[in-house]
Amino acid sequence: MDLRITKPIKGGTVRAIASKSAAHRLLICAALSDAVTDVGCPERSGDIEATARCLGALGAEVRYGGEGYRVTPIKAGPDAYDASSAPPMMLDCGESGSTLRFLLPICGALGRKVTLAMGGRLPERPLGALHREMASHGCALSGLGGAVLSCEGRLGSGAYSLPGDVSSQFVSGLMLALPLVSGDSQITVEGALESRPYVDLTLDALRLFGVRAYEDGKGSFRIPGGQAYRSPGRAEVEGDWSSASAWLAAGAIGAGSVTCANLSLDSRQGDRAMTGILTRFGADVRLGGGSVTVYPGRLRGIEVDAADVPDLVPMVAAVASVAEGRTVITGAGRLRGKESDRLRALAALFSGLGADVAETADGLAICGRKALEGGVADSFGDHRIAMAAAVIASACVGAVTVRGAEAVAKSYPGFWDDYAHKLGGMWEES
Repeated sequence: MDLRITKPIKGGTVRAIASKSAAHRLLICAALSDAVTDVGCPERSGDIEATARCLGALGAEVRYGGEGYRVTPIKAGPDAYDASSAPPMMLDCGESGSTLRFLLPICGALGRKVTLAMGGRLPERPLGALHREMASHGCALSGLGGAVLSCEGRLGSGAYSLPGDVSSQFVSGLMLALPLVSGDSQITVEGALESRPYVDLTLDALRLFGVRAYEDGKGSFRIPGGQAYRSPGRAEVEGDWSSASAWLAAGAIGAGSVTCANLSLDSRQGDRAMTGILTRFGADVRLGGGSVTVYPGRLRGIEVDAADVPDLVPMVAAVASVAEGRTVITGAGRLRGKESDRLRALAALFSGLGADVAETADGLAICGRKALEGGVADSFGDHRIAMAAAVIASACVGAVTVRGAEAVAKSYPGFWDDYAHKLGGMWEES
């Protein structure tokens, strides 16, 4: 679907959607717990539905009811499943990296024989380190690099070692799985743990469900085995800072202020850093009452280390493209393995609209211009690239046509409705 933006955002108030990062974790914990849990999550997305669908395939009952999900847990006792005679369980992960990387070790901990189907670029995204550690702790995996991955055997306890610069999801997946195995485990992260805030989100979810995990030192986590997840009865998914960053960036570069509500100002989400980044750019950022308002300001180029906040790079790049001077974004090399090669896609997107953008090995170098020309923007099938195209339209003299605009459904199906009905933009199918 191609959309032609005929009028960019003029300003207004929009409610942040439910965080898919938090939703993945809470749904999984609920499915592993001892009783029914209501997970407050008003909005759904392709990625959240992938996790719900896979948990259902594993034996949970996950029902959406308008305001969230009711999760009846997986039966995990010794009589619940006989891997020796059962056919493989089929799990459709869609294009969700979180679903795959979280549920793969959980399937091992439960002793499930599974086949995991992957769509889009998901088979190309890094998995080798997690594959290696699971294979050395009792699981037999096959199909790495293909569209279908198979796993059987039972994950054991022990010492696990993972690189810190590939994906924090490897660490989170093992944290969710290892409490279920007998015996204690240690996860050691080699090098700096990038995207550390996402690991903190996992630790918070574990605590909420009564599971203990300890950080023994920087990059070393001890997970006692033989634990049971205990349902709190209800768990609320907080507002999503990642998708909200699009609206906050639009407030910085557009004609009017944008307020984004339903945001926890003390959230563990790393992308809360967007408020500080926008302030450094020169935008007028005001926080209070669970909302953030951003007013346009005189924007100047800055340096941004995106190692802990890679999902912010598309919106940071949008602001940088019209900020006076030079912006350098570093620490974002992992974006080359997302739904698209995001660094290459962003360089192509903004350059095609008239910006001065160059790729570097691990980021982008952007020299801002007062305004961009407009034109055709390819989403490359990537939800965050499509959103960046919508945001930068506010700084373009001409109209912007977004190719593959439906990509937003992966994380934010209502994005284009909010763009038009909440913030005053206009678009038409072309």
